Amino acid sequence: MNSKKGIKIEALMSVGIDIGKDVFHLVGFDPDGNVVVRKKIKRMALEKTFEELPSCIVGMEACLSAHFVSRALRKMGFEPRIIPAIYVKPFNKGQKNDYNDAEAIAEAALRPNLKSVPEKSQDQLDLQALHRVRSRLVSRRTATINQIRAFLIEQGITVRKGLRALKNSFLTILEERKDEISPRMRKILIGLYGDWMWMDDRIDAVSTEIEQISRAEENCVNVMTIPGIGPMISMAMVAAIGTGDAFDRGRDFAAWVGLVPRQYSTGGRTVLGRISKPGSRYLRMLFVQAAKVILMRPHRWPDFSFGEWLIRAEPRMHRNKLAVALANKLARTAWSVLHHGTTFDAPRDEVAVGV
Repeated sequence: MNSKKGIKIEALMSVGIDIGKDVFHLVGFDPDGNVVVRKKIKRMALEKTFEELPSCIVGMEACLSAHFVSRALRKMGFEPRIIPAIYVKPFNKGQKNDYNDAEAIAEAALRPNLKSVPEKSQDQLDLQALHRVRSRLVSRRTATINQIRAFLIEQGITVRKGLRALKNSFLTILEERKDEISPRMRKILIGLYGDWMWMDDRIDAVSTEIEQISRAEENCVNVMTIPGIGPMISMAMVAAIGTGDAFDRGRDFAAWVGLVPRQYSTGGRTVLGRISKPGSRYLRMLFVQAAKVILMRPHRWPDFSFGEWLIRAEPRMHRNKLAVALANKLARTAWSVLHHGTTFDAPRDEVAVGV
């Protein structure tokens, strides 16, 4: 294969791929740092193009299909590196376009200390897809319930807070207030209620599948021995990080989830703020929910190895701050259990099992 300048490519240090829906842009450097590949290709021509290139480091931003492309190139003998977009940004030069993005990716891929995203297997992507489907259904169900409440309020009808309260009283309201609700509004409300019931069934089906998979997966079973952690968190964690080999210690995982204080320090003065909130918002939410489940049962705290710390921290910390601190501890413990293939040292029962 020849470059734009007509020079035969014998050696490549790195190639950056700017991944698009249908079109990829490639920029490659030789060992002297010269651009010797600058090419736009169709997605279907990816393998054919790289068959003509020598083995090298191939960088790409973490995005949709990045893991698929990474696995395909690894089978061909290349060394793919999936890089978070935030780490590529400092290498961008000039105005933003696809070739400049690909060049920045190629430069970032050469940095030895730059953290890359671990390549996910097809099983991990499948498990992650299950969680995303469930999260979308829960969000849509909440929106549907809120719309039902809004329409009822427009008719002068209020229902106390809680999903169960509305579900138990909905049909009774339609019957008792049939003179106040117009036939058209009644039809709309019944349709929304049917949507709600359908989403309930779909959520239950997906949740059951997640639970069945987690009970059969050894890594998930180990993580579920931690208080407050159930099938949802254990499988979401395995789907996201595998066995946690991408992190050197539990604090690195907690930082990736976004459960550590945001730091702004200079001149030897350390300033810590609110939690940083990068990484997986979904996983962070689940860990905080697990922490709140534990905080609801203070009589069980002495049963856990971290119970003494929790008892000391509770009087001096706001409830929400304590929940985040506990979520941080749960995340670090979960990484250790997952990475070392062990179980937690606390007893499990119906109270300990959570989200």
